Amino acid sequence: MSSPINHHHHHRPAGHSHRPINGQIPSPPCPHLADFRARNGSKPFRALQGCLRVKPPGGRAAIRRDPSEVPRCGACGEATRPRLYACMACAAVSCHAPPGPSHAAAHAEAMSPGHEIAVDVDRAELFCCVCRDQVYDRDFDAAVVLAQTAASTLPTSTSSSGSSRAVVAPENLRKRRRVDYRPWSPDPRERAIMGSCSSPLESVSTSDLPRGLRGLNNLGNTCFMNSVLQALLHTPPLRNYFLSDKHNRYFCQKKNGVSGNVGKRNVDGAFDGGHGNKNGSFCLACDMDAMFSAVFSGERMPYSPAKFLYSWWQHAANLASYEQQDAHEFFISMLDGIHEKVDKDQRRPQSQGSGDCCIAHRVFSGILRSDVMCMACGFTSTTYDPCLDISLDLEQNQRGSAKATSAKSHHSCNGEAECMNSSQNSGIPTLMGCLDRFTRPERLGSDQKLFCQQCQVSQESLKQMSIRKLPLVSCFHIKRFEHSSIRKMSRKIDRYLHFPFSLDMAPYLSSSILRRRFGNRIFPFDGDEPDASNEFSSEFELFAVVTHAGKLDAGHYVTYLRLSNQWYKCDDAWITQVNENIVRAAQGYMMFYVQKMLYYRASDKMGAS
Repeated sequence: MSSPINHHHHHRPAGHSHRPINGQIPSPPCPHLADFRARNGSKPFRALQGCLRVKPPGGRAAIRRDPSEVPRCGACGEATRPRLYACMACAAVSCHAPPGPSHAAAHAEAMSPGHEIAVDVDRAELFCCVCRDQVYDRDFDAAVVLAQTAASTLPTSTSSSGSSRAVVAPENLRKRRRVDYRPWSPDPRERAIMGSCSSPLESVSTSDLPRGLRGLNNLGNTCFMNSVLQALLHTPPLRNYFLSDKHNRYFCQKKNGVSGNVGKRNVDGAFDGGHGNKNGSFCLACDMDAMFSAVFSGERMPYSPAKFLYSWWQHAANLASYEQQDAHEFFISMLDGIHEKVDKDQRRPQSQGSGDCCIAHRVFSGILRSDVMCMACGFTSTTYDPCLDISLDLEQNQRGSAKATSAKSHHSCNGEAECMNSSQNSGIPTLMGCLDRFTRPERLGSDQKLFCQQCQVSQESLKQMSIRKLPLVSCFHIKRFEHSSIRKMSRKIDRYLHFPFSLDMAPYLSSSILRRRFGNRIFPFDGDEPDASNEFSSEFELFAVVTHAGKLDAGHYVTYLRLSNQWYKCDDAWITQVNENIVRAAQGYMMFYVQKMLYYRASDKMGAS
């Protein structure tokens, strides 16, 4: 008799070759499942079709003859044991609770051959009562997946205005992990290395502001650029890259044969970047390097990013004007410019999502997974796409306009938990709600039929997005600007959005979503979906918020930065310290989160030397 320790670890397939999965050789097929299939013909699981119950949308399947049925073990009468199994031959329910006695195994031994295979009534997963192990069968998994697709249509409720909207479960039902970090301080060996290989920076200012916090002059409707640049200048991985001289603008210009004023320093003590050269070459990475040198030089007078603006105009000629531009469009265009230049210099194709790329994509690029499932046969087509940010639709108001509520509830709340509860109680949209909507299954209507490779005809489908790989820095763009080609008009959405200071992205990962939907079965995974994250890299901290105030055609961008756990408002050339409740009440347009392991909190002060 096998040890009960193996119950949750080694899962036996049925009737498949022993091909390696992720470098490991799977255990041999279960002979009892093969015997069960031989006894019951070509469709051994047909009897279960009417007993599969699925909670929409795309929820986990369970086995119930009646939806209100409470299964109990036929031997002991227990209904709360860890696992209850229904015999596939006679439907008798038995419990299996290692290391205690297994009534499921006793049932299989007492009955005639053919009662070895059972099904988990709560998870709809096959179990061998003799091997005391989970077993997998592709036909069974396919039947479960088809049952799940039938229940995948999102439930809707009708509001007082007559419009329907999806029912959203309260977010406080999900427990989010919190990871505590202890402050780092150098050991004696590290102190010796720092003392021998470096010298302390001399402060050139008596200001109490953190180093690197410097205003940017508005060069004529360039607040869109200044707001994004402030966020990028204080993005930890990007800051560390440029301040470590990983991109040396002097050698970059020399390698590309730029003549003229290469190496010439400007009034801020930074290299010019060589824009007065004869070749007219430009490099956004070189200008970023110059800007980092100037901003972190200790000088407090506002800096004019004129050379960077000029280089960006060379890259995005269609946006070269002194008119107000969209901050998000500038963010994507600027990162694309850095990527194109580095990619061209290295003269080799690079994968944006693999990490083997330019610094812009190494910091901001993640991978999205898109699953499109045929509603007729269950065939799933999966595609992966790199992304630099995630654009999110605002949730629909649940209790009318939350505009008036936001100021009252968020200026007075004391801490994140209180603000979150206040948002939920007043129906205010939240960033987690937007992410839930982004990763929620969406049924494509009859006017959006897609071609199914298995059916060989166009069928209605179920689409679901998820995040396969998280970037070091996650940027969330809130779609506040609507453009209607039918009405030939544009408008701005001023609805308030609550965003947390700490964010757990684990619920939105592909591995988490697929496991919630399909349980432990291997059918949807096929061994190609490794965990894209772990407990630590899925935890993120907010460090920058770009806000937009005003109308669509006459607004102003401002950035709030979180440095040493203190918030600062960057309004072009003006830098002021603000309370965190001011940030919570702001109308967020772009939110920047960094992996928590890379974030330095104010409480994490370096120990006294």
